[in-house]
Amino acid sequence: MLFRVFSFVMLVMIITSCDKFSFSKKKDLPQIDTIIDFTSVDTYPSFKECDSLIDKEKKSICFRNTIHQKIGEELSKHSFKIKDSIDETILVDLIINSDGKITFEALQSSEKIKKELPELDSIIHLSVDNLPTIFPAIKKRYKVTTKYQLPIRIKLQE
Repeated sequence: MLFRVFSFVMLVMIITSCDKFSFSKKKDLPQIDTIIDFTSVDTYPSFKECDSLIDKEKKSICFRNTIHQKIGEELSKHSFKIKDSIDETILVDLIINSDGKITFEALQSSEKIKKELPELDSIIHLSVDNLPTIFPAIKKRYKVTTKYQLPIRIKLQE
């Protein structure tokens, strides 16, 4: 009889001390660390002024217009001297992390723009760094990191 009681007490101690039988709920939601395409999220990233919109399409348009406006304002502060006229579109790759911070990833442009406007890369990089923190994209209830490609038309006359 004493052996049974001892065995039962040992079994209870082993089970309750095991980490695998945790009865507390995990409070932290898992982080999704992969980069998700901007078009495949449930809720697009948005600036504070776009957050009041309910329609998903209008929110996306507001985000695009706001980011174009803010980067356009920064570009208009600079004067560029060129030899030949330019009318081209460049692509700016941005990463919007799950905390809402926007970072410059790359600039895709033609050789003509790289030759005529070598400082354009650093100006756009600076203007992206000056963008305010935004609300990140959401995919299945989780804040996710997204990649966004921003087209910018460069039209300069001699």
